[in-house]
Formats: sequence, C-alpha cells, structure tokens
Amino acid sequence: MTLSIETPALLFSATSLILLAYTNRFLTIAQIVRSLKTHYDEKHTKSILLQIRNLNLRLSLIRYMQLFGVLCLFLSVFAMLLLFLGQQTAGIYLFAVSLLCLLTSLGISFWEISISVTALRHHLSDLEEEEMKK
Repeated sequence: MTLSIETPALLFSATSLILLAYTNRFLTIAQIVRSLKTHYDEKHTKSILLQIRNLNLRLSLIRYMQLFGVLCLFLSVFAMLLLFLGQQTAGIYLFAVSLLCLLTSLGISFWEISISVTALRHHLSDLEEEEMKK
C-alpha cells in the first residue's frame, strides 16, 4: 500500500478552515460570557449563572476541538515529511492517526453544537410560555 505526499496535503485547507470556524465560535462565546458576567454581577440570577456554566462547558469543548484540529494538522505535516523521506509505512500510520484526530475534533464539534441547540430551544420555550400566558 502506498500513499502519495499530496494526500496528507489535502487536509491543510480543510483543517485550516475548521480551525478558523472554531476560533470564531470561541471568540463569540467568550464575548457572550463577558457580557453575562457583567449582568450576573448586577442581578445575581440563577438563569444567568446557568447560562454561564453552559457556555463554560462549550468553551472547554471548543478548546479540545482546537487541540485535536491542530494535532491533525501537525500529524499530517509529519506524515508528509515521512513520506518525503521514503518512510511509507510510518507515513501511512501517522496519516491515519491524523485522520482519527480530525474525526475526534469533528465529533466534539457535533457535541458542542448539540449543547448550543438545546440551550437555544430552552430559550425559545421560555418565549413560547410567555406568549401562551398572554
């Protein structure tokens, strides 16, 4: 079984875009947390505290998504180096590990998105309950 040096290089653009999306999510959530912290300092409501805890979990997940994404990119580069040096078997195995890292990152991303959707549905249900009372 052989693997060309171009195959691991295909992950560069995809992984770079994924990492950019992860970073944007991180920055957006960090901004929301800062805003909620200010509101919590003023009002001390349980609802705001629960939202901050939810966002803190999501920030942790995004950190792991980024970690596995960067590890995928690193291992792909290392696999390319091994393939360049003629170490076909080691390059193939390292590339396989990089693909597993990418799958892990995407799986954690799915988990984080599902937490986000659940939280948004909770907010929408609160609005629906208020509408029903009117």
